[in-house]
Amino acid sequence: MAAMGDTANPTSTANTKKKADYADVIVAAGCALGVAITLLFLAVMPLNRHLAGARDYVIYWATGQQLAHRGNPYDPERMRALEHGAGFAGNAALVNYMRNPPWGLPLALPLGFVGAQAGALPWSLLMLALLLVSARVLWTMWGHAGSHLDWLGYCFPPALICVMMGQTSLFLLLGLVLFLRLHRSAPFWAGSALWFCTLKPHLFVPFGLALLAWIAMTRSYRIVLGLAAALAVSCGVIALIDPAAWGQYLQWAHTSGISNEFQPCLGVALRDWIDPNAKWLAFVPCVVGSVWAVDYFRRLRTHWDWAEHGGLVMVVSILVAPYCWFYDQSLVLPAVLYGAWRTRSRGLLAALGLIYLVIEIQPLISPEPETAWYLWTAPAWLIWCLLERRAAKLTETAVPVVQAVGAG
Repeated sequence: MAAMGDTANPTSTANTKKKADYADVIVAAGCALGVAITLLFLAVMPLNRHLAGARDYVIYWATGQQLAHRGNPYDPERMRALEHGAGFAGNAALVNYMRNPPWGLPLALPLGFVGAQAGALPWSLLMLALLLVSARVLWTMWGHAGSHLDWLGYCFPPALICVMMGQTSLFLLLGLVLFLRLHRSAPFWAGSALWFCTLKPHLFVPFGLALLAWIAMTRSYRIVLGLAAALAVSCGVIALIDPAAWGQYLQWAHTSGISNEFQPCLGVALRDWIDPNAKWLAFVPCVVGSVWAVDYFRRLRTHWDWAEHGGLVMVVSILVAPYCWFYDQSLVLPAVLYGAWRTRSRGLLAALGLIYLVIEIQPLISPEPETAWYLWTAPAWLIWCLLERRAAKLTETAVPVVQAVGAG
């Protein structure tokens, strides 16, 4: 049997090497293109005043200005004047608001003490730092020496879009990553980290239900205490900065018209396809996904693992969210990076690199993120994760068979 193994190894090694070269080239190309685009954007930003107003960053800057000067961050006239004054080139009647719950408003406060141009690059560099820290923590948990697959985390396309747009979804990613890192060793701080996830709670509905079920089963109530403490502190801070914030937010939410907007997500596409006036249709996928998540936890509760099982639930949560932009898909990074670390399939790694490349090239076809061209990305992450899990199960099944033959 030893001789048979010796005969098979050279061919196997040669094939693996050939496939590894092919996958490595595609992965490297996807990562390199993402880095090049991002660095070019950051280099040009200080030289182009209009970039400050052309990105979502201007919303947070205008919000910070209002908070710092004791104004109403939901005042349409003042916010419109600030955004257009900073170079926002949209419709003259258009005004954008920070749509997070009021306890998230303090994140924008530091921008109230700088000009729009002065704060643009530091804000994007902060987003980049959040991405690098999140990817590094994940790879420290799962990675292995000699591998360069951590670059799949640093160069994750939705996250790099956050860096360039100045979007805050990377705060949510950091909260999710810290929870994965600390939920066993420091549950109170893991719960506190989940505060970041409450900035966009609609992205976590199935994930949140599975989390609640897990907390109840394991009696990890210190996670709840940590989250409650973080929420209490943040609500106290906003009460000092803007005591009327909740009333202002509720008034805005009542007239915002968000339910009429198009976002490239499954629920909105379903609504617009069947009946644009039936707003409830956008929530159907979320309900289905939530039922699946609870049942998925029930079946795996005795050996639940947040890295493996929770990652998949997070991918499904993004897919079925009733309101989700492309950059919010930054939250699937833990599942993708975990799969990249675990897989032995060079074909799957090559496919992942191709997904990166297509997403990075897509703005040349459709530069606006609110188009149907981005509907394919969330299903693509889910399909890749499912294929990786299937390959992992086949590998786990094959290893005992090989060991048994070798023992014979």
